[in-house]
Amino acid sequence: MAGSIFFFFIFSLTIFLLLPFISSSIPTVSISVISSNQTLVCALTRSPTLQLTQLNCTTNSNSNSGIWIPSNDGIANSFVGIVGGTGFLCGLSSPFLNSSAVPTSFVVCWRFLPDGRTVYKRVYIGPALKAIDSGETHVCGIVNSTGQVLCWQWNRFGDYEPHRIRMNSVAVGEGFVCGLTEFGGIGCLGDYTGRFNVTESFPARNYSVVAAGYNRLCPIDVNGGLGCTDVTVEKPNGVFKSVVIGGDDRFCAIRVNGTVICWGSPENDFRLPENLRRESFAGLQANRGVFCGVLTTNYSLYCWGNESLNSISNSVVFEDVVPGLCTDSCPCRTVSNYAAFCSSGLKICEPCVSEQAPPEPPPLPPSLPPLPPQRDGGWSGQMVGFAVVGSVGCLSFLLVLVFLVFRFCKSSEGSRVHDSGPMEDVEIASRARNSNRILVRKLSHLISNGNGNHLQEFALQTIFEATNRFAEDNRIGIGSFGSVYRALLNDGRKVAVKRAELTNPSVCNGAVNKRQEDTNNAFVNELEFLSRVNHKNLVQLLGFCEEENELVLVYEYMENGSLHDHIHNIYSSYIMSWSARIKVALDAARGLQYLHVYADPPIIHRDIKSSNILLDGEWTGKVSDFGLSLMGPPDDGSHLSLHAAGTVGYMDPEYYKFEQLTTKSDVYSFGVVLLELLSGHRAIHKNEAGERRNVVDSVVPYIVHDEIHRVLDHKIPPPTPFEIEAVKYVGYLAVDCVTLEGKDRPTMSELVACLERALAACLTLPDFSRSSSGSST
Repeated sequence: MAGSIFFFFIFSLTIFLLLPFISSSIPTVSISVISSNQTLVCALTRSPTLQLTQLNCTTNSNSNSGIWIPSNDGIANSFVGIVGGTGFLCGLSSPFLNSSAVPTSFVVCWRFLPDGRTVYKRVYIGPALKAIDSGETHVCGIVNSTGQVLCWQWNRFGDYEPHRIRMNSVAVGEGFVCGLTEFGGIGCLGDYTGRFNVTESFPARNYSVVAAGYNRLCPIDVNGGLGCTDVTVEKPNGVFKSVVIGGDDRFCAIRVNGTVICWGSPENDFRLPENLRRESFAGLQANRGVFCGVLTTNYSLYCWGNESLNSISNSVVFEDVVPGLCTDSCPCRTVSNYAAFCSSGLKICEPCVSEQAPPEPPPLPPSLPPLPPQRDGGWSGQMVGFAVVGSVGCLSFLLVLVFLVFRFCKSSEGSRVHDSGPMEDVEIASRARNSNRILVRKLSHLISNGNGNHLQEFALQTIFEATNRFAEDNRIGIGSFGSVYRALLNDGRKVAVKRAELTNPSVCNGAVNKRQEDTNNAFVNELEFLSRVNHKNLVQLLGFCEEENELVLVYEYMENGSLHDHIHNIYSSYIMSWSARIKVALDAARGLQYLHVYADPPIIHRDIKSSNILLDGEWTGKVSDFGLSLMGPPDDGSHLSLHAAGTVGYMDPEYYKFEQLTTKSDVYSFGVVLLELLSGHRAIHKNEAGERRNVVDSVVPYIVHDEIHRVLDHKIPPPTPFEIEAVKYVGYLAVDCVTLEGKDRPTMSELVACLERALAACLTLPDFSRSSSGSST
């Protein structure tokens, strides 16, 4: 079975990498404003060889006034798309394979200076782009493999955190860029505050096209319905497939039959020239009140919008203009006569829109009874009585429920009691003092061996001040032996403080001693192991405090919390993309690889889970909480015999059943984390029927039957074609990790190598194959 899946995976990936570059939004006509009375119109036209396009440019004046038109430049002949704005022209190259066989594009721009000089510059070279557009000053594109938005000639664009939004198309205005997301919604970046609110202006629905102007936004939904942010200009009715904005108050749109309608504010009475109103158009472009369109009949270019252009609106500007990008297949229809522009059986696609008007909302079912009439628009006395009784009953029920939950949580915590004040209970202090004698000797031995020399020993008063005496407001989590607090040291460092909690004296003495011993052991384990290791994917221990019966460890502060929180609680986080999730998994795998391979002797973590993978300010994943960790056997063929420990749902069943611990037990737990990352399900969760399920049982069967798409986390946009193979690949790795027999699981080194390939596939599309670890069956 695994062999057939492996073959299918390689076959699918190979076919995918051979597909041609596909564009969703690449214009072949551009309009550049050179001065108040001079406009530069450029177009990509058909080449006699069908191998290269030709860039042709002209102005609306009798003389080019010293403007250099790059139509004879060798680079210009490799363009697949062009865009223009105020004083510039930019071209996107056709994709090519770089030295690493990765599809690559470049963007070059010509700036036309007021003194007549022209400045040429390459502004981008990198992963192939699938879309490009420009406003009056900015140019933006979308990386084909990741959906990331990139912009040039926009110094502050990095402030808008473009990596947090993924788009399939792009539309650039002045100071903002919008596009269609994977879900067919509209996403925007930039400073558009006060101009329009995307969420309020355009409800969540499926859109097929979005266009931007100076401070306007006009989308078209999948039914051809047109919407614009400017409510002062009345838009026409109809079913449309394309729209462009040529300024504050000028718009043109293509109907599904190809005819164009133009409109504007009542003051300027903007209309399409009479001779073009019955023509069918394949595409439109606009800038600063100037509009150009390519006819469907012969792909000739016409322009209109100002006096000089209107006077020649009966004349063809260019002939044989390329109507779009040549691609392998079209999801809907192809443009007519595409073979005149494309070779090797490639096609040019039309936008996918319905040819029928949007459906009317369905009427209410006739069986619904009418609402009872209300007198004086108010509530009756009987209604008020029901409301009061119902409210009191609900409140009483909630109070009882909260009390039961509180009792349950307290009982499940066992002996872990938190005391945020000074340790004044004599009985607690006495028991802790007796229990800590062995602990003090262990600490002394650890430091005398040199393992703790680089650690800082903090005074208890310093810890009290940094945590506001362990104030509840600073509590951020619970670790293996105590609570974790946010703290700010006197030198300005932000740190995390883990405080061991003393045992409740109300429990029988034996239980107190056993519980306190477990706490002490976990404390020493964490201190000992973290003082011996140093890796960028392991949480760094900065120091400790052992004073007045307090046991405290001080760590680097992990700004972005735990992976568990971001999968299950924080739905707007950075890891809401497949490449980001694979990156975090790779980080954690590298930390575990260090423990298993490079620590001497090896360290088995024993409690790998999503809540023990923390994220720093740069979203780097780091393994934390070594309270249950143990020195591992000297080689993979050995094991430790001891009672199982860990977290339900993540624990290796082989270790739990036979009490034989190896590094492969961590591999199993890591596999559960991978399934959690892919599905968004908790390790133990309830299915639709309310039954408790293990994520292994509920997700693995779908992966094995090549139906991973049915269980992927719906909070993340569906994988792009570039991502889906990598996501499947990670699914196969997770299945290998949770195999029942440890000998059949991969090692952490093999997992690191495989996850590196998967992440690279998401970002740059190198060739990779499934694990050759020998663990696959």
